[in-house]
Amino acid sequence: MAIAERIATALTAAISVGQNGIAPGRLAAALDYSVTPGGARIRPTILMSVAMACREDDPELSDAAAVALELIHCASLVHDDLPMFDDADMRRGKPSVHRAFSQPIALLSGDSLIVMAFEVLARAGVQHPERALELVQLLGKRTGMPFGICAGQGWESEAEIDLSAYHQAKTGALFIAATQMGAVAAGQDAEPWEELGARIGEAFQVADDLRDALCSSQELGKPAGQDDLHGRPNAVATLGVAGAVERLDNILAGAISSIPACPGEAALAQMVQAYANKIVPAALRKRTVPGE
Repeated sequence: MAIAERIATALTAAISVGQNGIAPGRLAAALDYSVTPGGARIRPTILMSVAMACREDDPELSDAAAVALELIHCASLVHDDLPMFDDADMRRGKPSVHRAFSQPIALLSGDSLIVMAFEVLARAGVQHPERALELVQLLGKRTGMPFGICAGQGWESEAEIDLSAYHQAKTGALFIAATQMGAVAAGQDAEPWEELGARIGEAFQVADDLRDALCSSQELGKPAGQDDLHGRPNAVATLGVAGAVERLDNILAGAISSIPACPGEAALAQMVQAYANKIVPAALRKRTVPGE
């Protein structure tokens, strides 16, 4: 089964558990709405790619780790869109959850997805409880404080921002979780995989800054120009468009060279390069050249 199909199947199963029994209908509907359509599913795909490169021996645990990570990511998007943060009306080309269901339902949806993520890991950890426990710890670390996406959101409320800490927590955290959790799900040590996750996360942040500056809301499927609107630090403002593209290329080259030795090292390098082409496609690069 292909990675995308594995993710979709496992994610559908996880959401259905949250809709079982006598459940509040609007919140149950909002859970599915929050995770579909799924976009590129970059983080769970990286996680599974690492697990497969490390010759996974428990695909069910890899599936659970990938789904748990994606649930946390989707929860963060639901919360980010709320009026108290980005006040975004659109997400992935459709009304954001608080616009479609209400702010209380959006808040509860995000909370429910976070809890569901850890429940998924607990259910799948029967065969390898030590791995499952480490997966819980890694995901918790990269979700909360001081190294997770909650910290990333918190930095935006500070008068002075540590740019490196902000980027690593805001965007890098879940990519570090992806590479490390993929290794752990396959029975490998997490530590050697941190650098790859950090570099991919930094690349994604720079690419996101470029898209926010250069793309329209229609192209993004969400409001454009948010960094400038909210006065957030970003690579385009600091380096200019051409400088940000150069920085992105350097980060991606470093990411590929940082891949730890493993049976699937070559295939993993190809995957990273393929995502590099996706996050800043050739058509977008042309916009960085004067006169294009």
